Order: sequence, then C-alpha cells, then structure tokens
Amino acid sequence: MSRHGELGTALHRWRDRITPAEAGLPADESRRPPGLRREELAGLTGLSVEYIVRLEQGRATSPSLQVLTTLARALRLSDGEHRHLFLLAGQSPPATGHVSDHVPPSVRRLLGRLGGTPCAVYDAAWNLITWNPLWAALLGDPSLQQGRGRNAAWQHFAGLPSRVSHTLEQEARYEAAVVADLRAATARYPTDEHLRFLIGDLRRVSARFGQLWNSRIAGFHDSDTKTVHHPDVGPVALDYDTFVTPGNDLRIVTCSAAPGTPEADRLKLLDVIGPERMAEADPTLVPDPALSAAPAGPVTSPTPVTPVTSPAPTSAADH
Repeated sequence: MSRHGELGTALHRWRDRITPAEAGLPADESRRPPGLRREELAGLTGLSVEYIVRLEQGRATSPSLQVLTTLARALRLSDGEHRHLFLLAGQSPPATGHVSDHVPPSVRRLLGRLGGTPCAVYDAAWNLITWNPLWAALLGDPSLQQGRGRNAAWQHFAGLPSRVSHTLEQEARYEAAVVADLRAATARYPTDEHLRFLIGDLRRVSARFGQLWNSRIAGFHDSDTKTVHHPDVGPVALDYDTFVTPGNDLRIVTCSAAPGTPEADRLKLLDVIGPERMAEADPTLVPDPALSAAPAGPVTSPTPVTPVTSPAPTSAADH
C-alpha cells in the first residue's frame, strides 16, 4: 500500500473510532455504525466532504499543515497518533516547543566544505544563524547587524537596505514562499513567543505581508536567479537554492554560478577579498536601533563557519 493509501486508511479508522458525543456533537446511540460520518467531520474541520473522501481514498496527496492540525484536533488524536498522521502525510511532525537555532555538526561541516559557495543557515522563522565567509563577503557581514536585522522576512517586508534585487515575478514567488514558511512554523511551534511577536510586527509594519498572511497563500522555495549588487565587484547574477534539512527544520541557502562565467570569476575574487574590506560605509549593514531592540528569536551572536580543507561537493544543487 502506498503512503497516501496508508494515510487514507488511518483517517478512516480514526473517524470510525470517535463517537459524535466525543467530538462535541449531539449523541445518537441508535445509529450504526457509531463513528463520525464524513459530513460531521467536514463540519468540525471546515473541509469539504469531497476533500475528506479524496483524503481517505488516497487521492489528495499533499494536505497542508493546517489541514492536518485541524484533522488531528477534530479526531481527538493522541500525541503519538498526531505525529503518525504528519509522517503519513509526508510532513515534519509538529513541535510543541520553540524554534531551535541548533545547527548540528553535519550541517556545519557542510558549510565548511562549501568554501567556494556563499552559504548560510536560517531557522524555521528565517532568523540567520550561521554563515560561511564568502556569504559575508558577498552580502555583507551579518555579525554587524543586530536583532531583527538578521531575519530575512523582516529585512524584506520592513524595507531594510539590501544588496539583492528581484524582478516583480521573483519578488512575488519569494514573498509567497516566506509567508507560507512562517505560517507553517506557527503551526509547528504554537508556543514560541518570539515567532508570534515577529508575525504580529510584520503585519503591523507591512500591508503587503498582512495581505499575504490573510490570504493563506501557498508557496515554496524554488531555484531562482537573483542579482546581488556588490560595492566592489558590481552586479552578480547568481542561482539561489534553498534546502530544508529533515529533523531540525533548518533552511540552508546557497548562491552559485556556472563554472567559467564572469559571475564565477567575481565569486573567486570575493573569496580573496573577504568581508573585512567591504564592511566600512556599507549602507546595508547599518543597524537600526529600533530594530535592534525588537525581540528577534533565539539567534545569539553566531560565529561564521570557517572552511575546512575537505574537498567540496561538485554542486550544491546535488544535495
């Protein structure tokens, strides 16, 4: 049986197990079978009966985190069943704690091995945790920024200075992906106060964020080409890729250029120059005192990753 078939079987079994009275509906002891009807589950969850049928038949293959959370609540699933539901749907099980800034040794080794590729690690709320030296040389040294200045969502929607430019289409895709990421994070970390403050402040300072948040837009991070306007080497068009690490909810972002291109040569030059020379008088690195005072989450003075001497993988996109 496929994973989607197993999901449908489990949902059907849990629906048959719970009585209307247990779900908060009027009891009817004479009815057979005693479980919830699909119409009743639809009423409890706000989903359509047709969609529930598709889920149970294995034809709806990508239920969202919000749908899964609603189903788990309506079906009165235990913690173990809740986790099992998410795994059957191909989603990371929800966490009840806080967004973690822990970077496992394997991810740090990866950053070290990608010495010739600008690379950074963000947490589930898009707080920058750590980076390699070439990332700092390309985009500016993040250690000179404070608080919300290290949060990618805040940087974009609050209009902070940035070296990266987007086309209108790229910006729409990026915004949709970031907002969808943050909405998913609120479902996985419902008790994280820093995340709640971030969402509230973003809705306050950005009408665009509020519009996207209220629309419950769906989006995902796809490979894209963005232009970095560097004060020393000029504009550099690079391929951006985002990878989510299983189990710890981190986002690894890489920037790369095809070998033999002018962009690849500029990256090599930046690797030689390093971030120190560009740090002075860079408008994208001037901290805003108001932003520095805002709670930004669990990011606390990370240290850039020093490259190791192990050979680098042939391509970041292979991982």
